[in-house]
Amino acid sequence: MKLIYEWNQQVIDISEVEVMNDIEFSIKVLSPSHFDDMNNIQKIFESNDVITDVLIYTYTNHKYRIIVRKEYYSDFILQLMKNQLLKKVEWKEELP
Repeated sequence: MKLIYEWNQQVIDISEVEVMNDIEFSIKVLSPSHFDDMNNIQKIFESNDVITDVLIYTYTNHKYRIIVRKEYYSDFILQLMKNQLLKKVEWKEELP
């Protein structure tokens, strides 16, 4: 099964790439009403017991580089959804 998602292109611009054992995201928050959401997500992951689950690097103009360990991928995606940065998340059957 693979987790797939959709986003509103007026809210964020998002891309991801697999780098060794991690998934690296590039996110730019476009909507002023969502500017604080990435900070909220960062606080959630910083407050848990695992220091290296999700690393969020903040840049100017609401751009972020996020490194997510593979085993925390779904947790991160669900936090994006919870903060309404994504509009749809679903599991899809992977074809052989």
